[in-house]
Amino acid sequence: MIWTLLYAIWAVTFLALVGSWVSRRGRLAEALNLVAAVVDFALVCVLLAATPAQGATALQGYLLLDGFGVWVMFCLAIVYLLASIYAIGYMRWMHGEQARLHRFYALFAAFALTMFLAPAQNNPGLYWIAIDLTTIVSAFLVGFQRAPESIEAAWKYIVIVSAGLGLALLGTVLFYWAGTFELGPVYDMTWAGFGAITPKAEPVLLLLSFLLVLVGYGTKVGLAPMHTWLPDAHSEGPAPVSAMLSGGLLNCAMLGIVRYLVVLRGTTIEVTASTALVALGALSLLVAALFITRQTIVKRLAAYSSVEHMGVIALGFGFGGPLGVIGALYHMLNHSLAKSLMFFGAGNMMHAFESKDMDRIRRVLRFFPRSGAIWLAGAVAITGAPPFGLFLSELTILRGGMASRNAWAVWWMGVLLIVIFIGFLSKFRAMFFGPRPDHSPHLRLRALHVLPMGLALAAILLLGLWWLPAIWRHLADIATQLGGA
Repeated sequence: MIWTLLYAIWAVTFLALVGSWVSRRGRLAEALNLVAAVVDFALVCVLLAATPAQGATALQGYLLLDGFGVWVMFCLAIVYLLASIYAIGYMRWMHGEQARLHRFYALFAAFALTMFLAPAQNNPGLYWIAIDLTTIVSAFLVGFQRAPESIEAAWKYIVIVSAGLGLALLGTVLFYWAGTFELGPVYDMTWAGFGAITPKAEPVLLLLSFLLVLVGYGTKVGLAPMHTWLPDAHSEGPAPVSAMLSGGLLNCAMLGIVRYLVVLRGTTIEVTASTALVALGALSLLVAALFITRQTIVKRLAAYSSVEHMGVIALGFGFGGPLGVIGALYHMLNHSLAKSLMFFGAGNMMHAFESKDMDRIRRVLRFFPRSGAIWLAGAVAITGAPPFGLFLSELTILRGGMASRNAWAVWWMGVLLIVIFIGFLSKFRAMFFGPRPDHSPHLRLRALHVLPMGLALAAILLLGLWWLPAIWRHLADIATQLGGA
């Protein structure tokens, strides 16, 4: 049953891609994409409940469905659905792009398809290919508006991420080579196969391989100091694309780092590998704090927040243990919801005030009381304040860190989260309660611009007030499989 569900997800998304491209009609393309997003979300929910945490394989071991991979797909399906709803209203604002609207939705569905492919790959090489495909497709979306800034951001994205993925490929090759000394020149290249060779392989070679993979996929995740593509790509692409990049793609890339970390469990370099991940997570928090406090562009503010939260997730997985892993998994979901909300709100205000500059976005609540209130609540949520879900997930990660070998990072994380809280909300204080703007916005927001924001806010509020027992049990099972229990 689970494989039928997976193939159906891929097929529905592919049909939306082809239908959008062939139709050449923007309204039909947006309908096809929305239907695919709704169906995909329903199918992933069933898949989440039906997939055993320990996983199952198919196609002679090339495909893997386990609790971790399906959880990443679940976070992606939520963002895809919310972004597809929001894109209908947002893309209609771009009057000069209506003739190319079908291409946008075809690329949007293709982007979702490549991200649905990646978590199900049991072969590390095929996983690398799937992640590389996400780069190729999403680069066209980043530069879709064809403005000089967008094209520059797309090229920067391609160059930096491709360099990172080159290192990840080299690390993958070295990992496989390490196994040839024990198993011969040819053996099954799977995550389990890598796990079987690590206790016998040369530790120095394994550590070098992991560090290459960490830096390579860490570039895609946006961990500092490899994050430099992320603020440009997230801020210059259309808001629905920014939500997909931040809430969907970064989780897919983090999955690769964690799978490599898991295969090192029980080896002599496990502590060193975990510490390296914790160090990058801690550095990402520092970089995010420094840039958030000095930021002037509204979408770049949200982009640096993504650097922060990927750092938090990296700390959770690096800490390990049941609480560290469960907190990181829960944070993936909460971040996907909250960051979608933030980019939707930023997209609304950029069009309303005709500027990306926060100094020109003023008195938001006066002009947009409903969407402004939701956006402000999302800003409070994204900083990890109660009673929202990110507070629970960050608190769980901190508790997990106290029992880890890297307890120093708990204090580092706590202090920098306070700095980010103050710096991030000070920007919103200026936008919401600062002096009157030079001109009043005349844009009218419709239901499609506000509805996905409200749905995301309701979800992260619910996840903060009530950690559903079913979700806790599911994440605990995943943590056990990842070696966190």
